[in-house]
Amino acid sequence: MTPPPRVLLLVPARTYRAADFILAAERMHLDLVVASDGALPLGGRPVIPVSPADPGASARRILARAGPVDAVVAADTPMLVLAATVAARMGLPHNTVDAVRAATDKAAQRQRWAAAGVPQPSFRLVLAGDSVRQAAEAVGFPCVVKAVSLSASQGVLRADDPAAAVQAADRIRQVLDEAERPAQEPLLIEGYLPGPELSFDGVLTAGDLTVTAVFDKPGMPDGPTFEETLLVSPSRLAARTLAAAVRTAADAARSLGLSTGPVHAELRVRDRGPAMLELAPRSIGGLCSRALSFPGGASLEEIVLANALGRPVPAATGPVRPCGVFMLPVPRPGILRAVEGRAAAQAVPGVTGLTITIPPGQRVRPLPDGDRYLGFVFAEADTPADVEHALTTAVGQLRVLIQ
Repeated sequence: MTPPPRVLLLVPARTYRAADFILAAERMHLDLVVASDGALPLGGRPVIPVSPADPGASARRILARAGPVDAVVAADTPMLVLAATVAARMGLPHNTVDAVRAATDKAAQRQRWAAAGVPQPSFRLVLAGDSVRQAAEAVGFPCVVKAVSLSASQGVLRADDPAAAVQAADRIRQVLDEAERPAQEPLLIEGYLPGPELSFDGVLTAGDLTVTAVFDKPGMPDGPTFEETLLVSPSRLAARTLAAAVRTAADAARSLGLSTGPVHAELRVRDRGPAMLELAPRSIGGLCSRALSFPGGASLEEIVLANALGRPVPAATGPVRPCGVFMLPVPRPGILRAVEGRAAAQAVPGVTGLTITIPPGQRVRPLPDGDRYLGFVFAEADTPADVEHALTTAVGQLRVLIQ
């Protein structure tokens, strides 16, 4: 009897994704080896201890303990460099460490895309001690001030004039200090792009991109913060526009050196065509993937695992039904006491689930200072418009109590 494929799954201690990847591996009957930088509730399954901050030593520990595996998969961003390091030492297909580092650094992304001619906002990199005002004036207003190492809209602010740009940079420096990032980390100032925003997930195979899901982002704020809330698939943009966005994202991935594995891309659609905002060598974050169900009942995590094992991607046609997710933002700072109205929200036709991810009693902060959402609401319906209506109606039933 042929033994099942063995997959090494690298899971950061702080992630929403562990349970979904483990469930996907069980459904695929894979022999799973898990490595993490923290304790995980895996029902007694052994976990190889690693540190993403020391990929060399962690890779040696994995090689000594894991045994042979057929694929290496990072469940979330903090493990991407380690996954590339381990896969390279095992001789398995994976992105290079250089490509992964470039794809997880917003400044490196911008510089490589500029060299390759990938459409994107104008930008300036501001080193510690450089003039934020001069860089912002060179880019023009409105502009967006960003931390280069954070994600999920943390440390991102719009500025409409020079004074606001300086204030935004000071605030983002405070966010970086609280996140224990290096004091000398540069900031990115880029032009603000108007127009519809969309994101999509896909997988790369030998450099070729297969799109698995495209999300519109109706109601995306124009600033000063840019918390993502509503995502609806499939997109209602014109087919020609979507095809151009896919080509742009494929060029962006290629210019970073990415060739295999999942990608999550975010773009703005301008009058003269789509432009890249960001691209990550991972699938969509949070619990958002739970909104997606592909032909045959496959989850997005199953597609990622299948791609890592060299199997055909079963979801080129996209999700089986229009679907979406509403990520619940933190409305104000304080102590979370309760999220009321959940039963009414779940009773809204089309809503398929609601998960609150922060327990009562914890201190919460809104973006751009915080790094978490309160939870996720999921829906399916006959049309994208019906999905959007179900999600907004359900969220309207919720009352967030913060002291």
